[in-house]
Amino acid sequence: MMKRFMNPRLMLVISMTVFGTLGLFVRNISVSSGELALYRAILAALLIAVFLFFTKEKIPFREIKKEIPLLLLSGVAMGFNWIFLFEAYRYTTVSVATLSYYFAPVIVTVACPILFKEKMSAKQWICFFMSTLGIILITGLGDLSVGNNHFVGILFGLGAACLYATVILLNKFIKKVEGIHRTLLQFIAAILVLVPYVGFTSGVTLADLNGTGWVCLLIVGLVHTGVTYCLYFSSLKELPGQKAAILSYIDPLVAVLVSVLILGEDMAVMQVIGGVLILGFTLWNEITPKNQKTD
Repeated sequence: MMKRFMNPRLMLVISMTVFGTLGLFVRNISVSSGELALYRAILAALLIAVFLFFTKEKIPFREIKKEIPLLLLSGVAMGFNWIFLFEAYRYTTVSVATLSYYFAPVIVTVACPILFKEKMSAKQWICFFMSTLGIILITGLGDLSVGNNHFVGILFGLGAACLYATVILLNKFIKKVEGIHRTLLQFIAAILVLVPYVGFTSGVTLADLNGTGWVCLLIVGLVHTGVTYCLYFSSLKELPGQKAAILSYIDPLVAVLVSVLILGEDMAVMQVIGGVLILGFTLWNEITPKNQKTD
C-alpha cells in the first residue's frame, strides 16, 4: 500500500537512517528500558491505527487468523528486544551496542539449518566465525581498561540480537499479512506483555521526564517506531532480499557516526576492526552471486 506514496528503495534508506539515530534520542529519556519500550509501542500503535482509520483500510482477520499467533509471538519478542537494546545503550556506547545488535543476521544463518533443515555452506561458516571474531574484538577481551559495564552492555546487545533474530525467523512463516498490518499487530502484542512487565518492575515514572525527555520520547515512539517501522516492513515486501540487505547496513553506519561525531564516544582500533568484521562478513553472507539463483 505504502509503495503508492514512496519508492520502496527510498523507504528503506529513510527507515535505516532514522533507525541509526535511535541511540541519540534514547540517551535523553530518563525512564526505565521497559517503560520506554511500552511507550514506544503505544505511541506507534496509536499512530498506525489513526492512519488505517483515515485510509479506511481494515485488517483482513479472516484471511490471516491462522498467522495471528505467530504475529503475537513475534510482537512479544520485539518488545523485549527493545528492552535489551535500550539497556545496551545504558551500559556501553551506542556504536558498540549497535554493532553487537547487528550480530542478529549471523544468528539467523546458524538457526536456519536447525529450523529449516538447510545446510550451511563453507561461505556461511566463514562468515559465522569471522563475525564471531568481530564480537570478541568489540568486547575488548584482554584489555584491562575495559570496564564491566561495557561487557554487560555487549551482553544486552547480543540478547537483543537473539530476540531480533527470533522476530526475523517468525516473520518467515508469516506470508499473508501486509507490512503495516503486521507492524500494528506486533505492537499490540508488545503492549499486552509490556504493561504487566512495567507494572511489576519500574512502574510509571513519566512525571520525572523533563521537556527534552518528552520531545525525545515522542520522536522515538512516533517517528523511530510508528512511521519508520511501516516504511521498513513495507519496503521489504517490494525489494529483492539482497538489495534490502545491503541498504540495511545504513543503520549501523549512521549509529557509529552519531556515537563518535555527535555523542563524542570513543572507539578503540580493535573495536573498529571488530565492527568491520561483523558488518563486512554478515553483508557478504547476504550477497548472492549473479549466476546463482535467488529467491
